[in-house]
Amino acid sequence: MDDVTVNEWHSYAKSWAKHVGSMMMEARQKASFDREYKTGHELVTSTDIAIDEYLCENIRQTFPDHLILSEESSPDLAFAQGASVPVWVIDPIDGTINFAQGLLHVAVSIAVYYQGERWVGVVHAPFLQETYTAVRGQGAWLNSEPIQVSQRNDLRNAIVATGFPYDKATLPILIKQLQTVLSRCQDVRRNGSAALDLCAVARGQMDAYYESVKPWDMAAGALIAEEAGAIVGHFHEQGSKWPSKINGEFLLAATPDLYQSLLEVLQVADK
Repeated sequence: MDDVTVNEWHSYAKSWAKHVGSMMMEARQKASFDREYKTGHELVTSTDIAIDEYLCENIRQTFPDHLILSEESSPDLAFAQGASVPVWVIDPIDGTINFAQGLLHVAVSIAVYYQGERWVGVVHAPFLQETYTAVRGQGAWLNSEPIQVSQRNDLRNAIVATGFPYDKATLPILIKQLQTVLSRCQDVRRNGSAALDLCAVARGQMDAYYESVKPWDMAAGALIAEEAGAIVGHFHEQGSKWPSKINGEFLLAATPDLYQSLLEVLQVADK
């Protein structure tokens, strides 16, 4: 993959993300968004839809032969299986509840997946004034400054991020996992945005992160964390047929010195 092409994808993704951030801020300032619930419990706002339409329109106009995997308009991964063209994996608003509630941990997530790899990742959090970016093999950045994971090597002193799904059917096993992790680490944080949790690992604010999420939640953040020095993998065998690099099931990201110990803790909790 040539650098010119990948850097072009990165440049467009960053530009679109910044524009989307302005859309979020304006919508919140004017309180000009409606709320609905998908499958009865998952919040989606009219701003999610407007941002999705903006991103999809720009991607299709700029790269008409590319595919799009979006939470709102095209959430089915089947068409992307074995795709011979780049796939844009986008989450218009990661942290929709935070957005609707006036909280700060809200971001747009844009990634490019191609030939089995994550190539570009952009996570822009307008209310935090933070823009995280990464290009495969070129490192990770926050507001154009290089970032790297923490040097934490003792799980007992680690701060670990996680999250919980809208569907509460798996809550018993998740609580067991949480209890096991919390008993072995310093503390746990739940900020409500998987993309920003992965970025927090990338910049050293968090030492590790685990959760089961969708591809659009993690594709960009996982690349950013990886390029900042994290090990990104999975703590349980995955049940879906999603490509590994954009499969958010049983996702684990941690500093190199913590990854194996946290992996073992989570695997014990699953038994």
